[in-house]
Amino acid sequence: MSRNHLGLAIAGLTALALCAACSKPATLPVAGAIEVTVMPVVQSDTPVDFEFTAQTQSSREVEIRARVDGFLDKRLYTEGQMVRAGQTLFQMDSKPFDAALQTAKGQLAQQQARLTVAKANLARVIPLAKQNALSQKDLDDATGNEKQAEAAVFAALGQVQTAQLNLSYTTIKSPLTGLSSFARQQDGSFVTASASGLLTYVYQLDPMWVNFSISENELLKYREDVKAGRLRFPANDDFEVTLIMADGTEYPDHGRISFTNPAFSTETGTFLVRATFANEKGQLRPGQFVRARVSGASRPKAILVPQRSVLQGAKSHFVWVVDNDSKAHQRVVEVGEWHGDDWFITQGLQPGERVVVDGAIRVAADVPLKIVAAPAAHAAATVPGGGESSSTARPSDTTAAQ
Repeated sequence: MSRNHLGLAIAGLTALALCAACSKPATLPVAGAIEVTVMPVVQSDTPVDFEFTAQTQSSREVEIRARVDGFLDKRLYTEGQMVRAGQTLFQMDSKPFDAALQTAKGQLAQQQARLTVAKANLARVIPLAKQNALSQKDLDDATGNEKQAEAAVFAALGQVQTAQLNLSYTTIKSPLTGLSSFARQQDGSFVTASASGLLTYVYQLDPMWVNFSISENELLKYREDVKAGRLRFPANDDFEVTLIMADGTEYPDHGRISFTNPAFSTETGTFLVRATFANEKGQLRPGQFVRARVSGASRPKAILVPQRSVLQGAKSHFVWVVDNDSKAHQRVVEVGEWHGDDWFITQGLQPGERVVVDGAIRVAADVPLKIVAAPAAHAAATVPGGGESSSTARPSDTTAAQ
């Protein structure tokens, strides 16, 4: 009897195990379903920005030089401080130039006296020549002497003006209001009007120029995109430029493009572009390296998807497209620039299709998916254009442009 009971118990346990094994396959698809979030593919006109490495430059950078040879008496400004237009910066020894001016004035007085005598002599000769008391030669000589005396007076007057100019050059003033540099010559130095006569620089700070360059390849790409309708520039190319400082902050004032070089640089193969910024408070200084963000362009009917939905395959980028049966299919796409946390898709997707966003890395082809709502934190990122108003070039593109 005990053996029979044992056999019945073993048979019962075996039956239960078989039932459990049979019921397991029915629950596997539900338990192993991949949860993903999806977004619909839509087209929209999207503003785009382009960033370039730029450098500030004074709109007027003036070399302060000596215009006459002489000794430098004194520097009359504080190095590195703002100077006003007309402010005296250097004073040279003026005594030799004072003496030269007095000499020139004396020579002018001599020539004026000779002119007075020549005029009086001509006045006496004319009536006598009319009465044939003097020959025609005497009249011609008197007339010539008077003309020579007039010419000598003009020459002497020019010498006086030259001496006055040289004397004025001993007082060296700033031609503009700006930031002064350090003095290249010290008090007591002998300076000349040649190339070695550089005394200092004065930099005008308001307005400030910001220069950046566009590579030839990038410029050709822009033209091709505009021609193909993938890119639209503002009317009259009225771009707005924003400066990003070295610490990542934005300069408060915006600038406009004021100059584009008509030719490419033969040394770098780049195209120079200049923007002008107001700089009343002097926050910008010449020679700073900044980032110039150029705004105003847009990409019409652009398609954007989150960057995390785009995967890198062996040969290309791809996304998972969900069909009406909630099954995923791999789709090769061509990507463009970044747009905040999104990516422009130039080819491969059509409006109305659904793309896997979260969980794309775990998706397999033709496997049913469990589509769940996107987290609230990512809601704006899953909608094209949401959360960001403009795009910037990818790092690789920006490096090539530089």
